[in-house]
Amino acid sequence: MLETGSLKSIDVGRAALRLALSSSRTEEQFIKESLLKQNIRSAAVDFGGEFVPSIRKIMERAVVVAQKQGLVNESHVGAGAVAGATHAALEQVKNKAIGFSVGGKIGIARYGEHLCVAIFMGVGVLNLNELCVGVAHRSVPTEV
Repeated sequence: MLETGSLKSIDVGRAALRLALSSSRTEEQFIKESLLKQNIRSAAVDFGGEFVPSIRKIMERAVVVAQKQGLVNESHVGAGAVAGATHAALEQVKNKAIGFSVGGKIGIARYGEHLCVAIFMGVGVLNLNELCVGVAHRSVPTEV
């Protein structure tokens, strides 16, 4: 468990990754409740499809869920922070994913000015899957 009161960006990144790694809605909800006790707000959303055409949808889903769950407000600053972190996380996995179908989960965590997005996904054709993870951080003013 993370120690409340002294959380750093790496701790918030771990929280986002825990959510992205969750395998069911029940587990996801348990993790979200556990994180909230540490004042970490969080959200998660699934995605899937051919990688390149899905990039825009993945970024949109991340922004929408972050806004709906109150991690950021509906300003361009909040949306831009989520979109930027999501894009950076996707950059970390693109070499494995280009040309393949992907499916996975986005985990987003926010604590104070720290916002982290983690992406965990399977990449492949049929049952020949590779796995990859991308995690990115943005600093966001506390009122956003």
